[in-house]
Order: sequence, then C-alpha cells, then structure tokens
Amino acid sequence: MQKLIAAIAAGLALAATSGAAQAQISDDVVKIGVLTDMSSLYADATGKGSLAAVEMAVADYGAKVAGKPVQVVSADHQNKPDVGVNIARNWYDNDKVDAIFDVPTSSVALPISALTREKNKIHINSGGGSSDITGVACSPNTVHWTYDTYALSNVAGKAMVKRGEDTWFFVTADYAFGMALQRDAANVVKESGGKVLGEVRHPLNSSDFSSFLLQAQASKAKVVALANAGGDTTNALKQAAEFGLTEGGQKMIALLMEITDVHSLGIKSTQGLIITDAFYWDTNEETRAFSKRFNEKVGHMPTMIQAGLYSATMHYLKAIDAIKTDEAPKVMEQMRKTPVDDFFAKNGKIRIDGRMVHDMYLFEVKKPEDSKGEWDLYKLIATVPGDEAFRPLDKGGCPLVTH
Repeated sequence: MQKLIAAIAAGLALAATSGAAQAQISDDVVKIGVLTDMSSLYADATGKGSLAAVEMAVADYGAKVAGKPVQVVSADHQNKPDVGVNIARNWYDNDKVDAIFDVPTSSVALPISALTREKNKIHINSGGGSSDITGVACSPNTVHWTYDTYALSNVAGKAMVKRGEDTWFFVTADYAFGMALQRDAANVVKESGGKVLGEVRHPLNSSDFSSFLLQAQASKAKVVALANAGGDTTNALKQAAEFGLTEGGQKMIALLMEITDVHSLGIKSTQGLIITDAFYWDTNEETRAFSKRFNEKVGHMPTMIQAGLYSATMHYLKAIDAIKTDEAPKVMEQMRKTPVDDFFAKNGKIRIDGRMVHDMYLFEVKKPEDSKGEWDLYKLIATVPGDEAFRPLDKGGCPLVTH
C-alpha cells in the first residue's frame, strides 16, 4: 500500500512538474513578429524575403516548440520610427508577440530595441546596421545577428587602404545607419593610414545623386564610398557610371550592397565592385541547398539579412525547446550560451553586448565573362574571422560589458 501511495505521489509530482513546464510558454503559443520594409528601398533585401525566411525556419522546425504552436505575424514599418514603434507596442501589449525579428533601418531598429527592453521581450535584429545597437544603445534583450556598420567598414576599409586606395570621399545617407557607417569606415581608413577628403549627405530614399557625385568627383579621392543601402546604393551607382567616375580612375565601394542589388544592376555595370557580406549562396553545399529552396519560394537568392533570419529563428526556437519556456531573460541566456553552428555561421557566438560574432567575407563582383549563371556574381577575396571583423567587446561603450 505504501508503495502504491508513493507511486501515485510520484506520478502527481511528475504531472505537476510537466504542467508547470508547459505553462511556462506564455499564452500557450510562441508568437514571432517580423517587422520589416515591405514597400520601399529595403524591400528586396528584407521585406517579403525576410518573412519567408522566418516562415521557412518555423515550418522546418515543425511549427511547434515545447509542445506549443509557433505563429508568425508581419508588418511594414515604412522606414518610419513612429510607425514601427506603434506596431511593436501594439504587438507586445495586445497581440502577445514574444519576439520581434528583422527591423531594417537603424532609426527604427534603435527605438524598437529600447521598447523591447522596456517590455522585457526579445528583439533579434538582422536588417538594421548601426553598430550602436550593440554599443552605446546595447540591451540585454536584443541580439544583433547578421552584420553591422563596424564589420562592413572594417573588412573593406582595411583591405582597400592596404592596396593603396587611401584617400576617401563619403556619400552618406542622412540618418542613423548612414552616419554610423561613415563614422566606422572613416575611423578604419584613418587608423590604416589613409585620409578622408570630404563627405556629403543625402536624404533617405533619394532619386537624384548628381550634385553629391559631382562633389565626390571634384574631390579627386581614390575611393568614393557609398555609406547607404538598398535603392539609394543602386541609384548612386547607376548615376556614378553615367558621370564616368570609375572611367576617371576613382574606385566605387558600396559599404552595404546586397546580392539582390548587384543582380538588379547587372554584372556588367557592377564588375570589380568590392563588397563585404555575411553570406553568399554559393559558398558550400549547405548554403546552396538552403538558397535553392528559398529561391523557389521567393524568386531570388537570399540576401545575408534573409539567410541570417532563418538562422536566428532556428536558434531562438532551439533555446525555447531546451529550457521549456519563452520567458525572455531565460531564452536570452540560453541563446548566449549555445554556439551558432549552421549553414549561416560556423561556431558563431552571442556576446553579452548582443553581438552575434561570425565570419565575414570580402567579395569582388565577377567580370561578365567569368560568370557561369544568373546568380554567379561574386569572387571570394578574403574570409575574415568574426573576432577580427567585428568591434572588440570593450570598444563599443556598451554598459552591459564589465571589465
């Protein structure tokens, strides 16, 4: 009889423990919000492709985590901080969203990160670029997954100054991302022994770059650096070709250029362009397998932002599965202590400042005669280990870093 009572008690205890574990998934659902640019200059690099990447990861995971369903919602922040924050606040307060993913446009990403901390949720950023996200504005609730302005400028800036391309002029998007990108690149150029001869700032989503490019041309700088992204970069490059900047001996560098941008401009007009990237579809069998599936679903090869989102979603779901709760601080702790090892990153790690550190790549756009297909666009120049590519932990001014 005592054995029977003990067995019943043990069974009840086990059921209670199991129930508690299940109950730790808030609202009996894990809800991911993809907040992105669906309609403007970053829509190709992020947008529907970002949503598709998250949905692919959720489906591949089985659409359940810790026995509970995973739901994905999405919205267009229109590159406006107030619009983005209002959507995020509504998601957190009323729609029970647990984590917000992507958020391109740093002027939107930074307040979303701050709001996420206030609400004690999770933000995994793939699309925003400012290194301040893991610097002065770092948060225990935010992971910066794919790239940042420091890594972009550090990898390309050092390589180019080393080759003798040591005088620079910046054409910069006039908002948080562009200014952070110029700042980080200018620092690298100067530290490497180069000089910055000038700068000009343009409004976000510009169509006419003529006055900015004429100033760059007049500077006689060896390198004209575009500290912008998306449609701004492609418009500037098209007009730079019309003005004959490269024919006149100046080297163009797009500090952030996605494979979709190169594809849309065409290999003929982008050949020789130097690009820093976190991902290329044709790197190995794993990257090719994912990219083929993505291309079939979306209609183009994935950008680094989109590939990064698949990786980040998987890492997030694995963390919840491991600890059987979606409670933000516990999930963040589990994600930080688990290495990232997949097709996107080998031995990636999430630091205390939120930076996910992984290898970065320096590419040159192939000549048309060297390309063997529509998306065969890049030639690898260098693989830069994550610890060399990203800013040292103690140099970003993140208050979470203790020495």
